[in-house]
Amino acid sequence: MLAVVSLIVVIVLGLLITRVATVAFTLTGMSLEHARFQARSALTGTGFTTSEAESVVGHPTRRRIVMALMLLSGAGALSVLGTLVLSFTGVSSTTGGLRRAAVIVVALVALVWLAKSGPVDRALRRVIERVLRRVTDLEVRDYAALLHVRGHWGVVQVPVNEGGWLASRPVDDLRLPEEGVTVLGVERRGGTWLGAPSGDLHLQVGDVVLLYGRRPMLDDLAARLAGEEGDAASERFRAWHASTPPEEPATDGR
Repeated sequence: MLAVVSLIVVIVLGLLITRVATVAFTLTGMSLEHARFQARSALTGTGFTTSEAESVVGHPTRRRIVMALMLLSGAGALSVLGTLVLSFTGVSSTTGGLRRAAVIVVALVALVWLAKSGPVDRALRRVIERVLRRVTDLEVRDYAALLHVRGHWGVVQVPVNEGGWLASRPVDDLRLPEEGVTVLGVERRGGTWLGAPSGDLHLQVGDVVLLYGRRPMLDDLAARLAGEEGDAASERFRAWHASTPPEEPATDGR
């Protein structure tokens, strides 16, 4: 059973490494969808020879991320195979083997569910982004080079999730400019890009919204839930933005 636990731990680490790499790629200006694909490609060693790879190998920071993933990929694959074999070593009966297989299957199903969970994804992305901002200069390099965004202003991609404050509402109803936030564009499922969307555009679950504004507002919007609590947060940030000069650094709006 120890080998089964080891296998699950190895898989969890692999998923976590992929998630960290995905967030790191997005901090260099890559879209969320492409960042996920490139992170998984580099870690597994499959599908990386695409036209999108040119935007990775031609970018020094992204190239370093890929090199780290490639170093980890070989050891990760061997660890999974080794622990999978050890999981069934010493099994004395068919019942014991089926029991261990059932534990592995249940654990994998649980991990897949967690990986697709909207709240878990939002919480994990916020934690990873904060850590990467503290220990790396990924964000500074990218924003300075692409958009010349510096200081307390930023650009982020915010997924529209079920139960989120942004979901199923027209852009105008959100009154984001009153919070000092601008909607630069919306990426729909299937890759459709809506740049500078009109105010009557309804945001749908599955959309990814590109926002520009002060970082505390952007962080709050990414985690803001629908309902009275979300509306109260919006009112609080609108009041704070109205009373604060644009050049001043943002606080938490409280």
